[in-house]
Amino acid sequence: MTRLKFSTTEAIGYRATLGLVVLQTDETIEPEFKRLIREPGVALYATRIPSGKTVTPETLSAMEVALPAAVGLFPTSLAFDAIGYACTSGATFIGSDNVARIVRSAVEVESVTDPLKAVVVACGALGVRRLGFVTPYVAEVSAAMRAALEEHGLEVAAFGSFEQVEDSAVARIDPSSILDAAVQVGGTAACDAVFISCTNLRTLDIIAPAEAQLKKPIITSNQALAWHMLRRAGIGGPGAEFGRLMETSP
Repeated sequence: MTRLKFSTTEAIGYRATLGLVVLQTDETIEPEFKRLIREPGVALYATRIPSGKTVTPETLSAMEVALPAAVGLFPTSLAFDAIGYACTSGATFIGSDNVARIVRSAVEVESVTDPLKAVVVACGALGVRRLGFVTPYVAEVSAAMRAALEEHGLEVAAFGSFEQVEDSAVARIDPSSILDAAVQVGGTAACDAVFISCTNLRTLDIIAPAEAQLKKPIITSNQALAWHMLRRAGIGGPGAEFGRLMETSP
C-alpha cells in the first residue's frame, strides 16, 4: 500500500454554515431550499426529525421529545451560524423559545430560528401588520397558528385553508391551487401581505405571480425561513425572483 499525501483546505461553508431540521414527512423544503440558498461558500446541512403522518396538535407537540436527537445528528466538527427548525405549526405548539433552547443544548450555533419566528420578523421588515392567511391545516391547527400570529401583534384580515390532515396530501397540492388561494384570500380584504404557511406546500414558483397580481408581498414558510437564516448569518439572498422579502433587510 502507498500512503498518499494530501493537503487540507477551508470548510465548504467558509462564509456560513447553516443547518435545517426537516420533518420526516416533508417532501418540499429541501428542493426549495436548494434554490433559495445557493450563495458560494454557504453550506447547508439537513437532519430529519420523526413526525406523524397526520398534522394534529398531538403529533406536532410530540416532536419536542425527538428534537434533541435529531439536532445531535448534525456534524459535530462544525460550528453553525444558523439552524432552522423547519415546521411552522410545530414551532407554534412547541414554542419558538423552547425550540431554540433545545437546539442550543445539542449543537454549537449562533442563531436558531423557525418559520413562525421568521414570518414575524419578515412582517416587521416589510412593514406588514394585516395578513391574509393561507394554510393547509385542519381547523384546530390553523386556529393555534392564528392566535400565535396575533400574540405577536399581527392581525389576520382574511383566512382560508385546504383543511388537510395528511402531510403527504399537503405535498401534492398543485401550486396553481396555492396561487389561486393566495389571490383569493389576499384580494378579499385590506391586508398588507399574504402569508402562506407550511414548509410542505410547493410555494416557491407562485410567489412572484401572486405578488404581481395582488401588488403586495407574499410571505411563505420556506421563503421566510431561508431569508431569516441567511440574514442571521450575514448573507444576502437570491433577490426578488422569490419575492420582495428576499431583497429586504431585517
